Amino acid sequence: MPSLHLSRTHKWLLTSPPAEWAISQLRSLLINTLRCGPIPEHIAFVMDGNRRFARAHQIETVEGHNLGFEALARILEVCYKSGVRVVTIYAFSIENFKRSKYEVDALMEMAKLKLGQLAQHGELLQRYGASVRVLGRRELVREDVLVEIDRAVELTSGNKRTILNICFPYTSRDEITTAVQRTVSEYSQPIPPLSTRAQQQQQQQQTSNDTSSPSPTSRSPSPSTRSSSSSSTLTLLAPTPTYPDVETITATTLSSHLFTAGCPPLALLIRTSGVQRLSDFMLWQCHQDTEIVFLDCLWPEFDLWHFLPVLLEWQWRQKRMAEVDVAKAAATAAASGQGKGLQGERGRVRDRGREKVL
Repeated sequence: MPSLHLSRTHKWLLTSPPAEWAISQLRSLLINTLRCGPIPEHIAFVMDGNRRFARAHQIETVEGHNLGFEALARILEVCYKSGVRVVTIYAFSIENFKRSKYEVDALMEMAKLKLGQLAQHGELLQRYGASVRVLGRRELVREDVLVEIDRAVELTSGNKRTILNICFPYTSRDEITTAVQRTVSEYSQPIPPLSTRAQQQQQQQQTSNDTSSPSPTSRSPSPSTRSSSSSSTLTLLAPTPTYPDVETITATTLSSHLFTAGCPPLALLIRTSGVQRLSDFMLWQCHQDTEIVFLDCLWPEFDLWHFLPVLLEWQWRQKRMAEVDVAKAAATAAASGQGKGLQGERGRVRDRGREKVL
């Protein structure tokens, strides 16, 4: 792995004006090329490797996380510019609270600082119309960090084109548990009667009829009549509650109660650092068509040149799947047409046989 000194020298060379212009033009050309093919609507990132990057380059762990945030800004611009609608990042796991108090406090302070920067000076988010959503257990977050979270969410709430989901603090098992609890709560509420107003009007009309049409044999109703009227009124006022049928609960029902409800299906999940596990992230959202990619680079090193091959391979797979679907549809149509042709020929043979008999 190159030393931090060489990395900084390399970075200094790349930030010279001619190099910046050339790289910017090349980046724009590559991104525009990507836009010619299918683009995943929803991409998720497990930003792993900040601490290992810091240890390898002998810098503070917090500095490694800061470099990871810079990598995130670079990748967000690539995603939104290429046409990705939703980006979900794994910023902080609930399990991370088990780390040292120094690191947890440093991560909270960095989250507070970076969320404030995103909200106040978020040219990137404003340029691509990205709204910030923070998904996770709010009650576990410090109050001062919650203030910055709510501020970032409110200041970007008017952006409607793209979404940035920040999972902080989050685990997928906790998300699924919360979705189940919300579903149970919803299905425990009685269904409101659809004709409440009609019942009230019917009750008023019945009361007025009873008042305006006294019995010809008696001016006052008998006790039994009053009792019957009272019981019917009680029946109208307090109908038997009905509850939603639990048999109607489906996977779609639970999905509608997840933190990511309303987002398109997850198309691509990328994890850096070479670790090949999901670490309790987006377990429900990963479906049969989700591409899961594990890369050997650490997150602060992740850039367009690591991301581009992943997107190109995803596009190639999508095109292959589309070709297979077209071939299957053509084969099905041909088989159906051949079957209809055989049926028509058999019908014509039967007609000719009847003519001969006649």
